Amino acid sequence: MTETQNSSPAEEPAGRLILRTLAMPENTNPQGDMFGGWILGQMDLGGAILARELARGRVVTVAIDKMSFIAPVNVGDIVCCYGRCVHVGHTSLKIHLEIWVKKLEDANAVRRKVTEAGFTYVAIDDDGKKRLLPESLRAAGTDAAEKAAGAGICGNSNADGTFIA
Repeated sequence: MTETQNSSPAEEPAGRLILRTLAMPENTNPQGDMFGGWILGQMDLGGAILARELARGRVVTVAIDKMSFIAPVNVGDIVCCYGRCVHVGHTSLKIHLEIWVKKLEDANAVRRKVTEAGFTYVAIDDDGKKRLLPESLRAAGTDAAEKAAGAGICGNSNADGTFIA
């Protein structure tokens, strides 16, 4: 049964589109498969963009939860990183990230999730020391983080996270 024939609703990405790129040949092994480390790097980059926006300053990655690869990524795939803040602490943020891909050359292609993980970022000052997250974010927690994320990471976005040029 294909995804479009499935009787249950198709799964949708969790969070907002943070990063979009194209899988290129220089990121493959000799057999032509995308390196998992390249995918991990895209997730970390996307998560750091969201975390930095929410923290209003420098952040560093301190942890990555379990990550499993569900499906391969091929050269030419459009790679999209979706993310949402799932926890706000005093100095740290936990961002849930998903990578979804779609075939560039197929206008009717269905996007598919290839991996997901939780990334934890800590806010730091100019000296590399932990600092408190903005009081407004800490006080309001995850709901405020979601609203802040919707305010326009990477420019302006619609309510569904799609980019407005």
